Amino acid sequence: MKLVVGLGNPGKKYEGTRHNVGFDVLETLAKRHGASAPKSKFNGQLTEVGVGGEKLLLLWPHTYMNKSGNSVRPAFDFYKLTPEDLLVVCDDFNLPLAKLRLKGKGSSGGQNGLADVIQKLGSDEVPRLRVGIGAPREGADVAGFVLSNFAKVEKPEVELCVERAASAVEDWATQGLTFAMNQYNA
Repeated sequence: MKLVVGLGNPGKKYEGTRHNVGFDVLETLAKRHGASAPKSKFNGQLTEVGVGGEKLLLLWPHTYMNKSGNSVRPAFDFYKLTPEDLLVVCDDFNLPLAKLRLKGKGSSGGQNGLADVIQKLGSDEVPRLRVGIGAPREGADVAGFVLSNFAKVEKPEVELCVERAASAVEDWATQGLTFAMNQYNA
């Protein structure tokens, strides 16, 4: 059993924003594998899918981005998982639009949701899949940028990237982190 956490903010107001790309990847996985409707659990929404004989729990924290660890930690403890059984999917404005980066450990890189997960788990050995959302313009408000919608011209590329990110999660679950890193870290 593995836990895949997509970071984002709950509510219609945030749907389709750059910050919610983690939620979008989980939605894609849920659709691909015919998941049942998520249930409220662990301060979020939880469902499960089967991928290549591996059971994946999909968790959408509803704690808002900066408190994501308040959802992840209870689920992590309840299922008695190890860090290798966890994957956090989040946005990253330090990566070019639609670029993926899988890593097994490291700093949060300024991603507040990931920082809170790392802090609540007490370890930076948290596997993560970062999805590039592009960088804000020079001098632009970062918070406003990550909470903005993708431009119309960006949407086709982002949709393909979300599909590719879902495939990266599947490969992580069935083939392991090293294999997935070699496939998706361009």
